[in-house]
Amino acid sequence: MSDFLRMRKLCLVVLLAGGLSAFGQTNTITIDDLMQSAQDWANENLDENVLRALRNTDQEKVRQFFDAVQTNFQGEYVIDLAKIRDTAKTILPILQQYEETAPYAAWLKAHMDDLDAAEELRVLIEPKWIPGQPPPPRLKPRAEQIREIWIRKISPRPVPEAAKPYVGELKLIFAQQKVPSQLVWVAEVESSFDPSARSPVGAAGLFQLMPDTAKRYGLRTWPFDQRGDPAPSAKAAASYLRYLHEKFKDWRLALAAYNAGEGTVQNLLKRHKATSYDAIASHLPAETQMFVPKVEATIQKREGLKLSELH
Repeated sequence: MSDFLRMRKLCLVVLLAGGLSAFGQTNTITIDDLMQSAQDWANENLDENVLRALRNTDQEKVRQFFDAVQTNFQGEYVIDLAKIRDTAKTILPILQQYEETAPYAAWLKAHMDDLDAAEELRVLIEPKWIPGQPPPPRLKPRAEQIREIWIRKISPRPVPEAAKPYVGELKLIFAQQKVPSQLVWVAEVESSFDPSARSPVGAAGLFQLMPDTAKRYGLRTWPFDQRGDPAPSAKAAASYLRYLHEKFKDWRLALAAYNAGEGTVQNLLKRHKATSYDAIASHLPAETQMFVPKVEATIQKREGLKLSELH
């Protein structure tokens, strides 16, 4: 279905569902009002509509998997990501079968190696449980251990074919926003340079911008989601990264805030009286603990530079 037809369908649903009642006694209704009302409806119902595209036998599997993704990616224990690795391998081909779920498949495909890395870390740090003995304490890997895993995993990888049509243009956009052009490789980590990628929590596009962040930097998310347009999304991502670096004065912390939210990073720095990424890394969401060193290893592989060398 085309974007235009989707827009018409959503607007019609809003009208039929009484979606305009929120405007109360307003005398005039603008097209922006109508679009916002339809967008609100879509935000509340889209995930269910996507699930309905699946066969009945697959719906519950996918729902449970996305619940597990949310729980484990937002938890502090990186090695817990290994628990969903086998399920992810089963779910990925299901998502790839349907047009409606293909964007989620693109996101999951880009993050499958997070689950593989988590398994490597589990083997590395998890103590063996001896039957009859109390369970061993739960451990977290050090930030340096995660960095070493990603350097080893990224170092043999060639530049993705999907990146080649975009990198030159995106580097120019980043430079125009006064951000190190090497940071375009964030898109390899976030989406494997697939502009259609969409996460279960609503991030979308090459740079996996959340709706509020996209709007903050001038992008529309409905009826035509500009996060799927490489150039506007790159400009927004670069602007956001510049802001975060100005705030935290450190690229690791800026990337952590890009992934986990600036409030999360700011609160952890304050709570732990810390000034560096490594000092708070183990308290960040597992997704972020993977994201920052993965970006760092990717830039080192693609550009031969460390984050501390970016200017």
